[in-house]
Formats: sequence, C-alpha cells, structure tokens
Amino acid sequence: MNIDSDPSFGPVDAADTRPLLIVPYNWIGDFVRGHTVVRVARQRWPNRPVDILTTPLCAPLVDYMPGVRNAIVHDLPRSRLALDRQRQLARRLRAESYGTALVMPRTWKSALAPALAGIPERVGFVGEVRFGLINRWRWGERALPRLIDKNAMLALPPGAARPARWPEPQLRLPAPEVAAWRQAGGFGLEPAVALAPGSVGAHKRWPFYPELAQALTAEGFQVWVVGGPGEREAGRAIAAAAGPRARDLTGTDLRQGVLAIAGAALAVSNDSGLMHVAAATGTPTIGIFGPTSPWHWAPLNPLAAAVQPASLRGVEMPYHSIAKRDDASYIASIPAADVWDAVRAALRP
Repeated sequence: MNIDSDPSFGPVDAADTRPLLIVPYNWIGDFVRGHTVVRVARQRWPNRPVDILTTPLCAPLVDYMPGVRNAIVHDLPRSRLALDRQRQLARRLRAESYGTALVMPRTWKSALAPALAGIPERVGFVGEVRFGLINRWRWGERALPRLIDKNAMLALPPGAARPARWPEPQLRLPAPEVAAWRQAGGFGLEPAVALAPGSVGAHKRWPFYPELAQALTAEGFQVWVVGGPGEREAGRAIAAAAGPRARDLTGTDLRQGVLAIAGAALAVSNDSGLMHVAAATGTPTIGIFGPTSPWHWAPLNPLAAAVQPASLRGVEMPYHSIAKRDDASYIASIPAADVWDAVRAALRP
C-alpha cells in the first residue's frame, strides 16, 4: 500500500480548500521531521495548500519539501516575547486566510501569532496552559513515546489511533541543481563522502572524524565536511588531517551543506540535524550515537547503519536508566574502526 493513501491517517476530506499553516519546531532535525506532518496533512486534506512557518536558518529546506506551497519566514527571537514582531507576523498570517494552524511546539509564544491572526482552528497540545491561544485542544501527549508521534498526531482527527508507521520526510533535490553546484565548486567527478561532525553538546560529537577522513581520502574518496559556524574549527582540522582531497564546507549557508550531502555517495553524521537532512535526501547515511537512543532520535528514514557504543548496542528504548545524556565518554568509546567498518559496508558495490 502507498503510505500516502493509508486509511489509518483518517478520512480524506477533499472538499476543504482552506490554506493550512504548520508551526514546527525550528531546530534543523525537528524541522525535517515536520515534513512527515505535511505528508499526513496532505493525505487528510488533499486540496488544502500547506504553508510552513520557518526561521531563516531552516528556510532553504522548504524548497526541497514536496507538498509545501510557501515558507513563511520569521525572525522572532527565542529568548523574549517581541510582541511587535509577533503582531507583524500575525498581519502576514491574516493576509493568507488560513483555516487551520497546527502548532507543534508546546510554548505559549509559538501559539501567539496564529491567535493574533485570528486563524479559526488552532490545534495543539495543552502545553504552557495556552487557553485562548489554542482552541482545538489535544490530550494524551504523555502517552506518545516520540516527538514525531506528538507532532504528527496533530494532523489526524481528534481521538484517532496512532498509526503503526508514519510517512518518511522527503527532501527532493533536482539532479541538475546538485550537478551545477558540484561543477561551480570545482569538485570533480570522484565520489565523495560528506562528514557532519557537529551536534548540540559535546556528548554527541564523535572525536575521530580526522582519522576517518584520512582513511577515506587514502581510498580515493573526496571528503566534504559540512556543518554550521560552530563546526568551523572541526572542519578545518578534519580537512587539514585528510589533505587536498578534503574540503571544509562549514559555514552559514545551509543550502550548500544540503547540496553537498545530496551529491555525496555517503554521509556520516553524529546525532544531529544534518543526519536527518541526509537521510531525507536519500543519501545513504551512517548515524553515530553516544548516550542518545537511535530508537528515540534516529530519522524515520532508514539509516545505512547506526553505530553505538558497545555497552549500549541492542537497547531500543531511551537510555535514561543506563546512560547520562551529557556523558561524553560514550561517544568517545566508539573506535574509528567501528565506523570505518560501517562505511566500507555501505560503500561496497
């Protein structure tokens, strides 16, 4: 069965044509997960245009998300209310005549602009006691095990059962765009492996990327190091260790990182937003997990391999009783040989 016609996503309402707004989490990985919500909504309401609220950081991803009409880009600060900016955003939303807003974050602030815009249906979990801001309440959030379950259930009818399987996020990059990027950068025709050494927190950053890059370039592969400004130092160190076949592509341009990942033969990433990007593009992806659980945080898209510390292999549920989430010793205990074995298996013809 095509997952986009799965009846477990509720009855199809083809008569509703009102635009729909999705308010996602705007961390990169969670934003990619939000495309699952787009796909569920498009199944339920095939004739409703779907827009998605995004920050400038995540905005390039929307260009590659099938089923999204527009990105509504905002620059609301994370640390304060910024009521004037909320009002400006509300005016923009009001002009689009949305019929429904699906508000994924549980915060009071995330629901404010949709409420000020007068969107008739504002769907969300109770969260920070958002009475008046959310007017289509959902309950039972604590019984939902993963963030994707909490988010995607908002696109289903009230009281619907959680499906056994959600549609996977998709990032579809046109081959001519990837080829043009590669030619403009002078990357040549040799196959490349994209390395994403960053993540939020040292406990999720695997320390042996320079050794992996050296092994890859010795086998004739190009190495493209991708990441944000916080990975500049790591990118330079990895490229320096691996020699002229390695390129440091870290910086502020997320689109360049996405194009590099899409053009690579393989991506190797920590548990980070770029792991979700890589998996959603269809590039074979190896995820490196320290004290975080692949069951809980891996992409819905299949990984080529999930490499874990020996002490945590085979544990599916969250590790709260086993590993401290901020303990960097778990990620450091994964030897370069384990990742190299996974890379060779993934690259084997």
